[in-house]
Amino acid sequence: MDWLNAASTWAIPGMLALIPLWAHLKGVPVFTAFVRGAEEGLRVCVQILPYMVAILVALGIFRESGALGAVARAVAPVTDWLGFPPEVLPLMVIRPLSGSGSLAAVTDLIRQHGPDSFVARLGAVMQGSTDTTFYVLTVYFGSVGVRRPRYALIPGLVGDLVGFAAALWACRWFWE
Repeated sequence: MDWLNAASTWAIPGMLALIPLWAHLKGVPVFTAFVRGAEEGLRVCVQILPYMVAILVALGIFRESGALGAVARAVAPVTDWLGFPPEVLPLMVIRPLSGSGSLAAVTDLIRQHGPDSFVARLGAVMQGSTDTTFYVLTVYFGSVGVRRPRYALIPGLVGDLVGFAAALWACRWFWE
């Protein structure tokens, strides 16, 4: 296993050295290509900044107004019937909106219930098996100029629901 540790230690530095070397050997002007890429990345950042601010402000208002708790309480009968612990409801509501917000929710679950608890494990698996659907729609679609992402919203949210259900199934299979 020492070779595996050495390989993982040197994987990223090796790629950082080999990719520009390979490009140079292929005749690519490496520095010029890097500067062009950085320039394009900066343009994308400026372009998506209003979308980022909008979603972060909306999430802050949603959370601080108590609406998040109200939504969690409203869907509690359904999630209880399905077998979802009520402690993960805030995570299920926040995850489609914000990666950092859902990470904070998982951190709270781990802090409150312990890292080896079923609730904490379920939260961690849910975090990894779903996506930030609204973030993707606003930021990524906004950066490429998609103006009507409505056809992506329903499949994205259905994917999140399937991810939540698969996380519950997997956690029950492994840890209950």
